[in-house]
Amino acid sequence: MYLVKVGTWIFLIFGFTTIVFLGSTRNPVAAQQLDTVTPSPTVTATVASGMPYITVTYIEPINVRTGPGSFDYPSFGSLPVGGTAAAVGRSPAGEWIEIEFPEAPRGTAWVYAANVTLAPPNALLSVVEPPPTPAPLETDTLNPTFVAAFAIVPTSTRLPTFTPPPPLAIPIYENNVPVSSGRVITAWLIAGLV
Repeated sequence: MYLVKVGTWIFLIFGFTTIVFLGSTRNPVAAQQLDTVTPSPTVTATVASGMPYITVTYIEPINVRTGPGSFDYPSFGSLPVGGTAAAVGRSPAGEWIEIEFPEAPRGTAWVYAANVTLAPPNALLSVVEPPPTPAPLETDTLNPTFVAAFAIVPTSTRLPTFTPPPPLAIPIYENNVPVSSGRVITAWLIAGLV
């Protein structure tokens, strides 16, 4: 009983210590915020009256991208929490919003729609076709030596043919024990036990 109590205390102390250490180093990050490119300083644009605009409602500054996608298009800037920008259009699925961004190469950039609110709420944005994805910095090439090592050459041997099994012989048993003799023995056995 003593060992069970000691083991329970050790387990609890170890568990809480692990939670404290792992919990302090763990930092959940939104998928849009994962980039190896260092974004430029944050920019907040001025919006003309009557034009639809977005306001950043995410808990951290959001990335501004060259196109509507977190993995296909690089980030080159950010908008701070509460930052605004004029809304120009939306992606075909409506998941991304194109905004006016002066530091962008074409003067427009894209933000993830879930991280912003659109005002006025009933504003209709035109569908904008996404720009072409940038070319990758390096192309994947295969080493010819490794490819030759795994080259599979088919063999020219024939596969075995199917041979049907012999017919199944079902044995037939004859019952030579009279039926009444088993009942008499059972009756005497029950009477004897009573």
